[in-house]
Amino acid sequence: MSHVEDKDLDHESVYDGLLGGDASQWAFGESFEDPLAGVDTTIPEGVDPAALAAYCLMLGDDALVYSHRLSQWCSNAPDLEEDIALANIALDLLGQARLLLARAAAADPGVVPALPEGSPVPPEDALAFFRAEPAFRNTRFVEPDNGDFAVTIVRLLTFATFRLAVLQRLVESRDPVLAAIAAKGVKEVTYHRDYAARWFLTLAQGTAESRRRLEAALPVVDSYRGDLFRGHEVERALAARQVGVDPAEVEAEVGVLLAQVCSVSDIDRPEVPSAGPAGGGDGRSGRHTEALGHLLAEMQSVARAHPMGRW
Repeated sequence: MSHVEDKDLDHESVYDGLLGGDASQWAFGESFEDPLAGVDTTIPEGVDPAALAAYCLMLGDDALVYSHRLSQWCSNAPDLEEDIALANIALDLLGQARLLLARAAAADPGVVPALPEGSPVPPEDALAFFRAEPAFRNTRFVEPDNGDFAVTIVRLLTFATFRLAVLQRLVESRDPVLAAIAAKGVKEVTYHRDYAARWFLTLAQGTAESRRRLEAALPVVDSYRGDLFRGHEVERALAARQVGVDPAEVEAEVGVLLAQVCSVSDIDRPEVPSAGPAGGGDGRSGRHTEALGHLLAEMQSVARAHPMGRW
């Protein structure tokens, strides 16, 4: 083996310019645009702050829980490209969750869990990491384990199609903060939906095994599909004030779009009985599946072990 003298290498020059100067070297530049820059954060006239906070928790918890689920594919996806794609989708949803939970905390500080005096934890982090399971307001649709890749694709396609329909309407919300969050989210979730739709078609027209797995995934995912559209009184009340969206209003549109994907893929989506409310309620009212408890135990473990930690 040939030996290269140290004097022949300029160790310091290898990284010259890496940390300063031309920002074009970075894929996304050196900073990120704040979607709420210049946005009026005043709560719209006639809107109950507690209702607005509850609604933001619903949308934020959907994104937070599903983001964590998708992040579990890191290092486990079928190949590196899908590993990165699913991680990026998870990061998009995590960003939406952060903005929505922060809006909930600003609208009604009473929803934020009490922490030790002097805690450095910001309100949105407190909501993510220090609420107990019954305080979460996400739909049960996002809670189950990922299952195999086909299950993830069917769930992602369904969730993204639903969320995109909601966000497209929220762009016109009377709450400027929700409207700004939605405008940013529409671009992100459009990619999520299209990514999942392409994979749905690929699995349907791939091998006999990929098609079998896709067909097996449909009833697994659809058992909680009805939860997306059941709606809560807070959603309906804010929809009436042109602030939120009643999910029942997007069910037909979502159904048509999912049917189009199935038709192009030559897949018959079976009729599956929807899981009914549990214990007198569903995810929007704090009634969840067992899966959420296990997910939160993992997601919250570090923060709860170090509640005064600075990150």
